[in-house]
Amino acid sequence: MTTEQVARVTFRDVFAIAEFRALWLAQLLSMAGDQLARVALTVLVYDRTRSALLAAITFVASVVPTFVGGVTLAWLADRYPRRGVMIVCDLVRCALVLVMAIRGMPVAVMVVLLFVVTLVGAPFTAARAAVYPDVLVGDKYVVGTAVTLTTNQFAQVIGFAVGGAIAGLLGTSQALVVDAVTFAGSALIVRAWVLNRPAPESLVSANIGRNTGRRGFAARQNGLGSAVRLVFGNPVLRTSMLFGWLAAFYNSPEGVVTPLAHSLGGGATSVGVILAAQALGETFGALVLSRFVAPARRFRLMGPLAIASCSVLLLFAFRPGLIASLVLLCISGFCGAYQIAANAAFVSATPHDRRSQAFGLAQGGMSFGQGMVMIIAGAAAEAMHPSTIIAVCGGIGSLAAVALAGSWSHRAQAVSNELVSIKPSRRYA
Repeated sequence: MTTEQVARVTFRDVFAIAEFRALWLAQLLSMAGDQLARVALTVLVYDRTRSALLAAITFVASVVPTFVGGVTLAWLADRYPRRGVMIVCDLVRCALVLVMAIRGMPVAVMVVLLFVVTLVGAPFTAARAAVYPDVLVGDKYVVGTAVTLTTNQFAQVIGFAVGGAIAGLLGTSQALVVDAVTFAGSALIVRAWVLNRPAPESLVSANIGRNTGRRGFAARQNGLGSAVRLVFGNPVLRTSMLFGWLAAFYNSPEGVVTPLAHSLGGGATSVGVILAAQALGETFGALVLSRFVAPARRFRLMGPLAIASCSVLLLFAFRPGLIASLVLLCISGFCGAYQIAANAAFVSATPHDRRSQAFGLAQGGMSFGQGMVMIIAGAAAEAMHPSTIIAVCGGIGSLAAVALAGSWSHRAQAVSNELVSIKPSRRYA
């Protein structure tokens, strides 16, 4: 397949769809606000306690709840209209963040509220991911997925970089108010421009016969066990999800970012820059892979890129300076763009009425793994140099990536051929 063939569907084609533009803008706002709040609270806790472990736990409080929410709440976006789920989640998060912004709020309360905010975000993320295949049909979905992941990283770059500056110049309360505004803006955008489709469950229930009924359908399809059976019983879903979970290892620098910045002689601004480096690399990598690499080749490159995203972190064993650290993190992020292929394989192979559950499990597991690695890294940073911890995580991730790449190489072409035949359903649009 030539570059011209890959480029038949362009970014302009997907942005020509008003509903996709609305989802994209809502994601950009809420993601940037999330990263801003993470940086502000992490810096606040470290400044007050000088504890790398507590700073890591604070950062994890904005990540791990995605696992809990993903496996316990994501099914809501399969049972109720997905647009309504997104709006309610945004409004709830806006209110909670405004409470966090009250001056004098104890750190412990802020961390708990941050946990709840992230928990409520899980069904929003699952609903949004499930809506995309209804909005984008055929090859537009693949390109749209690339745009979504690129935007996700771009928003992290903005949120991390600006978050560090705002936290240093204006303080935590102002940063949290900005975060609340992004949630309100996201809710307004979704309300105005996203179609109000009926609940997926009600559509499927209508097709399975009157004798089964809505309650029987819900009993069979909702719950963690159902999602686990669906994902782990399908080779495409299982393998692509495990590739996604490797992010826990190559994102390990986030867990020790504050002590790492201090070891390099930096402060709050350096924290934002270090966090932005890896996200910037993944943004560039996503653009390259989605625009210039054929779909079949993307699947073949998943294994090598996954290995590289982790193995480059082994160079932190030499304790590089600030500039060299930023370069290494950027390279790791670039290679991490293999997630485009993993995401496309996963979401496209999931049944319409089960998308939210499947995506909730995948995203939740990824967040749980990231959280655990960050907590362990933060605890280890009490006694070890942060660069050494990053190198160790990179080594473990490399071994896991090699094992996955070995099994994936035998089925990459078959998966590519299978996905070509998968077309997002228009029935629900």
